[in-house]
Amino acid sequence: MRKSPVAEKEKPEAAAPAQTFSTEAVAALREKHVMPLPGPMYSKPLQIVRGRGQFVFDEKGRKYLDAFAGVATVSIGHCHPHWLKKIDEQMREYFHTTALYLHPSLGLFAKRLADKAKAANPDMDVCFFTNSGSEANELAAMIAKNYTGSHEFVALRHAYHGRTMMAMALTGQSSWRHSMPYPFGVSFAKANYTYRRPSGMSPKEFALLCVEDLADVIKTSTSGKIAAFFAEPINGVGGVITPEPAYFPGAYAVIKKAGGLFIADEVQTGVGRTGNDFFGIQKWGVKPDIITMAKGLGNGYPVGAVITTRKIADAIKGKSHYNTFGGSPVQMAAAGAVLDVLESEKLPENAAKVGAHLLARLKKLEQTSPYVGEARGMGLMLGVELVKDKSGKEPMPELAAKLLDMTKDRGLLIGKGGISGNVLRVKPPLCITKADADFIADALTESLAAL
Repeated sequence: MRKSPVAEKEKPEAAAPAQTFSTEAVAALREKHVMPLPGPMYSKPLQIVRGRGQFVFDEKGRKYLDAFAGVATVSIGHCHPHWLKKIDEQMREYFHTTALYLHPSLGLFAKRLADKAKAANPDMDVCFFTNSGSEANELAAMIAKNYTGSHEFVALRHAYHGRTMMAMALTGQSSWRHSMPYPFGVSFAKANYTYRRPSGMSPKEFALLCVEDLADVIKTSTSGKIAAFFAEPINGVGGVITPEPAYFPGAYAVIKKAGGLFIADEVQTGVGRTGNDFFGIQKWGVKPDIITMAKGLGNGYPVGAVITTRKIADAIKGKSHYNTFGGSPVQMAAAGAVLDVLESEKLPENAAKVGAHLLARLKKLEQTSPYVGEARGMGLMLGVELVKDKSGKEPMPELAAKLLDMTKDRGLLIGKGGISGNVLRVKPPLCITKADADFIADALTESLAAL
C-alpha cells in the first residue's frame, strides 16, 4: 500500500492540539446539545481537529488525505498561508460593515468575479454576495421571477440546490425534500443520467431524448412561459451525473423558447473544480443568464454569490433586498485570496491534469471490479457508481458505506451520494498531486479487492 504523501512545501507535524477531547466525549456533547444532524459518516465516528493543504488530522495526530474537501468546499487547501494572511490582515483592520456603507473591497471583488464570469457570458457584470449556496439560489429564483414576471421553474430530477424552502422545492431527491409545502410552481425534467439510459440507445440519442422530455414538461406541467431553468453543470449530491455534450445546448434552446432564464448552479462545479475553466458550464457551450456560487469560493469561509447581467439585475432595483453579512470586508478578503491562489498556483489547470490521471485510474476499476458500474466526472469532481451486478445495475448503497470505512482505515476520506447512496464522491482540494491521485486510486482498488 502506497503511503499517503506529504506536500513538500509544508510538512505539518501530526501533533494533536493542546486541548483535546475524546471522540466519545465529542459525540456525546453533540448528541445532547446539537439539533439532529446527518452523520457521522463512519461506523466509528471520526474527529478531525486540524488541516493543512490536502491533509487533515484527527485528535490523535493521524493523517488522512481529504478527498471529500468538506463536500467540495476546500478548493485551495486547508489553511493555505496566503488565504490565512489576507483574512487576518482584514480582520485586524476592519472586521464588519454592510452595504449601507461604502468599502472598496466589495466593488473591487465584484468586478473581479464578474470578469471571470465573462468567459461564460460576456454580458456578466453584476454580483450580489450571500452566506451560502442555498441563499444564492433563493436570490437567483427571486431575480428570475421579477425579471420574467413568471413564477414557474423547471429543475432536474437528481438535482440538489440547497436547504432553504425554495432551494428544497428545486431539489429532485426525496431524501432532501421535507417540511412541505414548498413554494409552488416547480416541475422536474429527466436528468441526462447517461449510465442509466435505455438499453440499445446511444449516449447522444439519450441526451436528445432528455431534451425532448424537458420540452414536454414545459408543455404539460407549466403555463408554457417559465421564469427559469435551474441546473448544475454536473449533478453533485445527485451522484456526479455528467451529461453528454448534446444535452445542455438542446436544453438551452428549449428554455429560451419558453421565455426562461438559464441559471447555472456552480456551487460545487465552480472555482475550477471541473478543470481548466473557472465555471463548469463553460464545458457545455451555453451562455447562462445567472450563475450561483458558494463552497469553494470561500475555501470554507461562508461566501455565496449570484452573478448576472446588468439588465437582469435591474429587475430588483428599488425593491428591498439586503444581506447583513454578504459582501463584508473579511468575506471579500477570503474570496479574493482564493482567486489569488487559483491563479498563482494554476489550480484549475492542476485539477484538469491530475483529475484526468485519477479518472483513468478509476476507469480501470470498471474492468477489474464486479461492483463498479461506472467511474465518471471531470477534473476533480469525480464519482464511482457501485452496483450489485453490471447487467441489472441495481444500486449497492451498503457497499458504498462499507468502502467509506475501509478507505478511511487506509488514510483516505471520500464521500457518497446519489439518490440511492451508491455513488462514491471524490472531490479533493484542487492542490492534490499525481502521487495523491495514485494514493486515492490504490486505496479504492485495495479496498475493493479486500472484499
